[in-house]
Amino acid sequence: MGAGKRSLVATAVGLVCAVTVLGGAGSAFATPAPTPTATPAPTPSVTLPPNKDLEAVHKKLEQLYHDAAVATDAYNAAEEQTERQSAELVELAREIVKGQERLAELKDRAGAAARAQYRSGGLPPTARLWLSDDPQAWLEGVSRIRQGEKATTGLLAEMTRTQQDLELYARDASAQWKKLEASRKVRAAAQKQIKQQIAAAEGLESQLQKEEKERLAELEREAAAKAQTSWLGSGVLDDIDATDGSATAQGKKAVAFATAQTGKPYEWGAEGPGTYDCSGLTSAAWAAAGVTIPRTSQQQWDQLPHVAVKDMRPGDLIVYFDDASHIAMYVGGGKMVHAPRPGRTVTIAGAGSMKILGVVRPGA
Repeated sequence: MGAGKRSLVATAVGLVCAVTVLGGAGSAFATPAPTPTATPAPTPSVTLPPNKDLEAVHKKLEQLYHDAAVATDAYNAAEEQTERQSAELVELAREIVKGQERLAELKDRAGAAARAQYRSGGLPPTARLWLSDDPQAWLEGVSRIRQGEKATTGLLAEMTRTQQDLELYARDASAQWKKLEASRKVRAAAQKQIKQQIAAAEGLESQLQKEEKERLAELEREAAAKAQTSWLGSGVLDDIDATDGSATAQGKKAVAFATAQTGKPYEWGAEGPGTYDCSGLTSAAWAAAGVTIPRTSQQQWDQLPHVAVKDMRPGDLIVYFDDASHIAMYVGGGKMVHAPRPGRTVTIAGAGSMKILGVVRPGA
């Protein structure tokens, strides 16, 4: 959050307190929406399996990086929520400032009217009128008094409405502040979990010798190739090949952007331009094509239109694993581009190299 936003939020909080004191305690105008609670994850073990079983190490690393991906999705969602709630709070701060200024102006006008009456000897206009012995002045005075009474009534009504608006904004800002604090806690907990999972994975890998690391990398490649071969063997590409050329203009732009990022490092929570996480890459690619999509892989899976795998075309997003914790972009020819995990770079790989949950289509 920038300095200007922080200043406005601080102003909002101060004004919330002031207006609440003036208006009296009241129930919150907006009930805070349920926010996911941050459940601290236990610190993962970094102990090597017996006899340095590389198959077991591979599975352990996959689990650690998977858990880090799940936590990254939670962090990204909380970050997005925090930005939205901050913007709403800033807007409330502006409304409160405008309301306070308007109320001060109305009070000045009311004070001016009171001072004018004092200067006239303290007599109300009606009393002065009845003491007048000029018939024409009396008739003109009746009209002015009626206009004045109407103006006074309107002034008092506007002061009341402004005061009520301020109290409403104060209660709403108070509720929004609570939601913002809850989102910050979720974000902080997710951030801690991401770092723990990544540190555990890196700690596990650091215990391996150079030859063991090379063999582990080979095991990972073999597992991915086996999954891709099995996927292709299902005949799915026969159906997909028929649609590979049907990418929309926006889909082609998204693919061009995503593939141009190959070689850039993975970084959790990143949306470019120098680093990306998996959903940061897909959302940035479609933004480059002029389409705004949700930020996280789980949101993209939940909110974008689903299409059958056999109907997949370039630009569509492939969602992986049962919890939708990873996402990539289909580029055609049975391939996808994705930001895999910490320690890796954006790369093109087999679309079936991981367990596919389903496919979604931005811009549909």
